[in-house]
Amino acid sequence: MEPVLQTSIGGQKPKRGKVRDIYDLGDKLLIVATDRISAFDVVMANGIPYKGIILTQISRFWFDFLGTEVEHHLISDDVSIFPEPFCGRGEQLSGRSMLVKKVDVLPIECVVRGYLAGSGWAEYKDKGAVCGRKLPAGLKQCEKLPGPVFTPATKAERGQHDENISFERCVEIIGQEPASYVRDKSIQIFKKAGEYAESRGIILADTKFEWGVIDDRIILIDEVLTPDSSRFWPADIYEAGRDQESFDKQFVRNYLESINFDKSGPGAELPEDIVTKTSGKYIEAYERLTGKKFKA
Repeated sequence: MEPVLQTSIGGQKPKRGKVRDIYDLGDKLLIVATDRISAFDVVMANGIPYKGIILTQISRFWFDFLGTEVEHHLISDDVSIFPEPFCGRGEQLSGRSMLVKKVDVLPIECVVRGYLAGSGWAEYKDKGAVCGRKLPAGLKQCEKLPGPVFTPATKAERGQHDENISFERCVEIIGQEPASYVRDKSIQIFKKAGEYAESRGIILADTKFEWGVIDDRIILIDEVLTPDSSRFWPADIYEAGRDQESFDKQFVRNYLESINFDKSGPGAELPEDIVTKTSGKYIEAYERLTGKKFKA
């Protein structure tokens, strides 16, 4: 299968993000996950086959799994009931698109960490804390934390990095009640998802949730608990004190580091073996999490 790098639907003009094409339908949005892949905030020249389908289907799995735990934005992923002209474009949209409620997006990345990795590990080494939260001394890289920690971040402009902030700063940005709600709800669903993932032999190390407001209600939006928004590690080879293997685009990052990619400008052309290995990791994540065989 050739990767879908962008969609073109009957003269409609989508907003193209790093990996998604978003069509504004008034009170709804049509979100299409393409096979584009970004690393270090740069979109690569070629894509990863099936990536968009896998991300969409994993999000769909979690929306169903969370059930009554939380209200979310998904209306349908059935292309046949999409409005014109999208309903007749299954060849571009099937499996990789979601019709969702349009909301006012809260300008906060709601990160929950169960393990000390990534920017959290870097900040801990420097300050002994993450986002103003003091942590026990002597923790190792990728070590499990005493309990999930809410570490919000600001939403960065494209090409820039999100900035970790304290909960107090989060309150200043969105208000006390919304901040408390998204903190508590994010931790709640992180715990539930983490327990399930563990039953499938996967560690949910951390994840990023996004929330929006509709009719004065705060609902879960965007992709949920995918390899692009989370760190998933195979539990059988986990060991604190080192980097972990992961079900995501680590093959791409490692390749770019090996060629001294300058992390700016046009994206690199990824070699076929890197593309194949990365696609395989996404497929493995889908199959292990859902218990279903991926059908191309």
